[in-house]
Amino acid sequence: MCSIASGSSGNCSYISNQSTGVLIDAGISGKKIEAGLDSIGINPKDLNGILITHEHSDHIKGLGVMARRYEVPIYGTPETINALLKSSGVGRIPEPLLRYVTPNESFMLNDIQVEPFSISHDAANPVCYTLTSDGKKIGYATDLGTYDDYIISKLKGSHILFLEANH
Repeated sequence: MCSIASGSSGNCSYISNQSTGVLIDAGISGKKIEAGLDSIGINPKDLNGILITHEHSDHIKGLGVMARRYEVPIYGTPETINALLKSSGVGRIPEPLLRYVTPNESFMLNDIQVEPFSISHDAANPVCYTLTSDGKKIGYATDLGTYDDYIISKLKGSHILFLEANH
């Protein structure tokens, strides 16, 4: 796991195992995402997906560029995807790149099990994620204003835990 950017000016992290690599959020320019990936020896062409937590600009600024340029699928709740498609900064995203997720319903992104879970934030059905592969779990939660037993239960057992709370 590598945090490329975190905070009000933009959020973007890279998470991978031996065969699958994903971004969580793309809230900085495509150029900065590419530079961040390059600094850790990752070719953006090898990305398998971009998991979006919510549609605020500090989480989606470079999303359109990265999705179109590298044909990377975008994962988010239907409400988040609908909201980000209305954002003037994202541009047109081809329909085949859109993947809808449901909180508390795990899915496989290649060989990584991804579980989106709901958080309280002023956005259209925002989620955070846990990613599990080879018995190792990463918990990833941004824009936490509050937390409760539900969020703790989702993050429990994480081998790596990324928390960001700026409101």
